[in-house]
Amino acid sequence: MLTNNIAEIQISYSSHIAKKHRTKIKNSTDAYNVFINSWDQKTIELQEEFKVLLLNNANEVLGVQNLSKGGTSGTYVDVKLLFAIALKVCASGVIIAHNHPSGTLEPSDSDIRLTKKIKESGNLLDINLLDHLIITKEEFYSLADHCKF
Repeated sequence: MLTNNIAEIQISYSSHIAKKHRTKIKNSTDAYNVFINSWDQKTIELQEEFKVLLLNNANEVLGVQNLSKGGTSGTYVDVKLLFAIALKVCASGVIIAHNHPSGTLEPSDSDIRLTKKIKESGNLLDINLLDHLIITKEEFYSLADHCKF
């Protein structure tokens, strides 16, 4: 017997962009261009942020979500929240990105560990982690292009 003390859960997603106008990601440069346009250029060299690019099965952009904003040398990433968002929009793939305010493009050991954790978690959910970009104002580093995961 149901009571009024139980919350009803609804899941929905509605894109306001026609399929013919969706951006398609073909490579890491395409992903960088989407990410860099979503970044606040006033804080990219000040504060580390972590974002996720959500893609459908045709690698068309469903959206970009800012997952966290931290300090000058790090930010916390909640993997559960990342996949809650991906599941809500029925994403088939994700590309993650974070900036290094220092301007260094080389991934840290913790960047590589986090990438592997997200990749393994995505595999369980049939959501492919396609890349992890480290972003600065002028350039980027793709872990997928450099076979780091």
